[in-house]
Amino acid sequence: VQLQASGGGLVQAGGSLRLSCAASGRTWSSYVMGWFRQAPGKEREFVAAVDYSGASTDYADSLKGRFTISRDNAKNTVHLQMSSLKPEDTAVYTCAAYRSFSAVVNGRYDYRGQGTQVTVSS
Repeated sequence: VQLQASGGGLVQAGGSLRLSCAASGRTWSSYVMGWFRQAPGKEREFVAAVDYSGASTDYADSLKGRFTISRDNAKNTVHLQMSSLKPEDTAVYTCAAYRSFSAVVNGRYDYRGQGTQVTVSS
């Protein structure tokens, strides 16, 4: 499975961004897909994850209500819609493929993309 993230950029506080993760590989749709982020000098942080069907999702508690994850298996794409962005959301956002939600909780991905920078100005 290969993952390619896009959609990052510079946005003012209160604005929105939509990240996309394009996946390839025969088995990608069988994976739980998720996003994590890492800001300079900080530890990696779980953001959101979505199951195979797109029906079940999970979010970091601090991000619930502002971020929405979705997937389109027909287009081999996972999206992360981010709204009401804050300067503390500034980080490199990376999409990853996991075998299960348990693996997401433990940060054990099977595949990851290259990351896309999100910068939120105050």
